[in-house]
Amino acid sequence: MINLTIDGTCDSRFRGVQDAFADNFSRHGEVGAGVAVTVDGRPVVDLWAGHADAARTRPWTRDTIVNVASTTKGLTAICAHHLVDRGLLDLEAPVASYWPEFAQAGKAAIPVHFLLSHRAGLPAIDAPLPTEAFYDWDQMTRALAAQKPGWEPGMQHGYHAFTFGWLVGEVVRRITGKSLGTYWREEVAEPLGLDCHIGLAAEHDARVAEFIPIPPSVPDLEQELAKNAGPMVQKAFNNPPKTVADMNTIAWRRAEIPAGNAHTNARALARVYGALACKGEVDGVQVLSPGSIARARTEQASGPDAVLFGLPSRFGLGFFLPLEGMASWSPSASAFGHPGAGGSLGFADPEARVGFGYVMNQMQAGMPPDPRALRLVDALYTSL
Repeated sequence: MINLTIDGTCDSRFRGVQDAFADNFSRHGEVGAGVAVTVDGRPVVDLWAGHADAARTRPWTRDTIVNVASTTKGLTAICAHHLVDRGLLDLEAPVASYWPEFAQAGKAAIPVHFLLSHRAGLPAIDAPLPTEAFYDWDQMTRALAAQKPGWEPGMQHGYHAFTFGWLVGEVVRRITGKSLGTYWREEVAEPLGLDCHIGLAAEHDARVAEFIPIPPSVPDLEQELAKNAGPMVQKAFNNPPKTVADMNTIAWRRAEIPAGNAHTNARALARVYGALACKGEVDGVQVLSPGSIARARTEQASGPDAVLFGLPSRFGLGFFLPLEGMASWSPSASAFGHPGAGGSLGFADPEARVGFGYVMNQMQAGMPPDPRALRLVDALYTSL
């Protein structure tokens, strides 16, 4: 039995969430984590516990932040929809109308919304790239501009695990002249008071929790599936090549990787998604319009995923949607959000007016959603 101290606050109505959180530590291998919930824009759960490092020498504190992997994609999508609300981005327009070089290799007619719904056919880059390219924005966007689609755009969907961030982020940059991380900070994070960074300044390094790989004794379903996957799938995840160890480097933190390197806490995820659950507004800050939110969570693609090993996935515009008729990360048909590799999750449920955030540092095997997050979500909905 571990000696666990849970810090933070939890409304008595949601005591089941705290119990599930504690259970994740005592029975399910949690090292350090946080969970937060808002209802009607107000925080009702804000808990953290455990350690910020694998050696368990640094406690996880209120201001600990951690890499949230692909949970970042939902934040990147918010930036795109924010531009739509400002009248600066037309989702039906060709990507090349904003980014002329993108028209290469038969891509002149691909509309922006294909980027957000993982239908553009650009989950991978064929030309071999070194790990260093991962941190070079111009090199990655040039490679994507020259890349031929892996399938006829719009005819199927496949998770753009890393390319999503450069594709959407370059459209944002071409329109605004600002990097995705800068746009996120100035237009969303700072107005909402979010401790959430896409591209981390050195001043925050001491607060970052170590991202801990899946224990070597645990079979990794994703790795097993990848062994039998074709070249496109392998390149989608490993070109440029990277490991979990890379995610703990200064190079990873400083770069802007809008598909996978936001550093944040559960409180920030719950707050921004809590705003989206309440017609886009919290504390007088309008993040997105109700119309953009409705559009963002409208189904664009569903069924076998061409990149995720043929497993089913369902997408709106930049967000995962719950899988119908299957166990999923939310029981609500109105929910939309994004999970991250290893376990993190953020989502909004407009019907329940709930925002949810979960972050952790111990990666676990298997495809999202993570069982630890699901236990917390189940406890949340039981409490409503």
